[in-house]
Amino acid sequence: MAITYMTKEGYKKKMEEIAYLENVKRPEISRAIAEARDKGDLSENAEYDAAKEAQGMLEMKISQLKDLVANARILDESKLNCDEVQILNRVKIKNVSNGQTMEYTIVADSEANLREKKIASSTPIAQGLLGHKLGDVVDIKVPSGMMKFEIVEINL
Repeated sequence: MAITYMTKEGYKKKMEEIAYLENVKRPEISRAIAEARDKGDLSENAEYDAAKEAQGMLEMKISQLKDLVANARILDESKLNCDEVQILNRVKIKNVSNGQTMEYTIVADSEANLREKKIASSTPIAQGLLGHKLGDVVDIKVPSGMMKFEIVEINL
């Protein structure tokens, strides 16, 4: 499993999700299996089959989350700066060809959320920006081809 970078807040959210799945969802599914089992013949019991399927999916999700946090590295936000683009920076970029500006915060893959303008550090745009400085013009390969972006602002 690859190392995942997370903020303290992101790590805390994943741990809360694991606790919820283990302490709330797991008992609910166990009750559903027991209720279905009490209804008799398991060979033709769709409720039982569905509950067992849900249990398998839940256990897989818990396992994946535990792997994610086990391999997580917490980012030390006190060491962040704006000298060059790095994870957790808010970056304003300008599309050189049409002048349109966009602003994104580069975050760990597990915390990406496009509605909040948080892009994963593994995306082509983030990869193209990381390590560059204010004023740099970078060529980034996007699905539609190569694009030039100028780094207009770097903030925390």
